[in-house]
Amino acid sequence: MTIALRRATIDDVPFLARLLGHADVAPYLAASRATTEAELAVGVARSLEAPDAFGLLVIELGGEPAGTVSWEIVNRRSRIASVSGYAIDPSRRGQGIGVPVARAIQRHLIRELGFHRLQMEVYGFNERALRHAERAGWIREGARRKAYLRDDSWVDGIMFGLVEEDLDDRPDDRDAVRVRHE
Repeated sequence: MTIALRRATIDDVPFLARLLGHADVAPYLAASRATTEAELAVGVARSLEAPDAFGLLVIELGGEPAGTVSWEIVNRRSRIASVSGYAIDPSRRGQGIGVPVARAIQRHLIRELGFHRLQMEVYGFNERALRHAERAGWIREGARRKAYLRDDSWVDGIMFGLVEEDLDDRPDDRDAVRVRHE
């Protein structure tokens, strides 16, 4: 089955709203993340208008939306981008798309868009995402202890980073994901 990564369009907004509002997805994403169709439409427009500064992407499996990920410049001079909002539709989990997609976005941002460093943060209670990040080649760099208030409790943020030397270019997944430039 074909896995693709492409920039979101306005037609993707209903899918993104359903995915990001899903009971098995929403608790693991930043509380401030856009989740309504109106908020997501603003994000799609921003992604289309400033493609070198922000990307709201859709993961496709067999031509159908299966997930999302976004990235944003956090330091232009030092060429640092933050990756966030990585979510796979719960009905599509276990199909072997998560790690190849994560590696594809890493290669795309570093090799094609010229970023020097990527970073992301995962809630400390999100064991599935922590395991996924390490399988995808992210380097655990530290923790922000009790940094975020979630459901009336303070939770840690686990920080990950990646530079070009860290990229995993296994031949078996280098071509597994097609990055479409539309």
